[in-house]
Amino acid sequence: MNQNTALDLVTVALSRTSHPGNIGSAARALKTMGFARLTLIEPRHFPSPEAEALASGAADLLTTARVCMSLDEALAESTFCVAVSARLRDLGPPPLTARAAAAEIMARAAAGGKTILLFGNETAGLANHELQRCQRIATIPANPEYSSLNLAAAVQIMAYEMRQAVEALLPKAASIVTPFSSSPATQREKEDFFGHLESVMRETGFIHPERPGRLMPKLRRLFARTDLEKDEINILRGFLAACQEKISTAGS
Repeated sequence: MNQNTALDLVTVALSRTSHPGNIGSAARALKTMGFARLTLIEPRHFPSPEAEALASGAADLLTTARVCMSLDEALAESTFCVAVSARLRDLGPPPLTARAAAAEIMARAAAGGKTILLFGNETAGLANHELQRCQRIATIPANPEYSSLNLAAAVQIMAYEMRQAVEALLPKAASIVTPFSSSPATQREKEDFFGHLESVMRETGFIHPERPGRLMPKLRRLFARTDLEKDEINILRGFLAACQEKISTAGS
């Protein structure tokens, strides 16, 4: 796999962007580093002449940008997602520095995985439920007394780190990335599994329906540390289905 192919397997997603100029500036930042896949999740204003103006020579990324009405829609076919956040959460996925996250993203892309780098709203960042749909959090080391980065600047830093990572990685990608015995599970398959798991835990009384606590976020964090494959998802869901059958038989 060459450099361009690896870059083409990485999508940068902007969630709930409020200012169209930031979309254009982010597109320009991506194109300067060779990335072409941009996804916009519930943008407040798009398309927009202001986005086109600030994109400068990268208006083609705006033309081909995918617009999604929900985070689940945007992540559905991805196999690995990294959220960019300045704030660490006690129940979020495992945190990495920007450089370490970029290296893992590009290693997975070089192995053929569909990876997504997710940025949040300019004002509020990413919500907890958005972070819990990702497998890692990337943080950009900055001045602790003033760590607020402009959205396009954050995109530029991460795009630069990913480009540097892929240039260093490709000659030895096969030895760094352990091949999957089956295809990696997509985000949609993972979400279906989490829904199935929560349903069984409610049916068995393991989760109190009115006081679920933080069990599901903790389980999401646990599975975020693994590389679930399609076969493994099928095994887990087969086990859950067997549990449901036993519950149904016992009830009748």
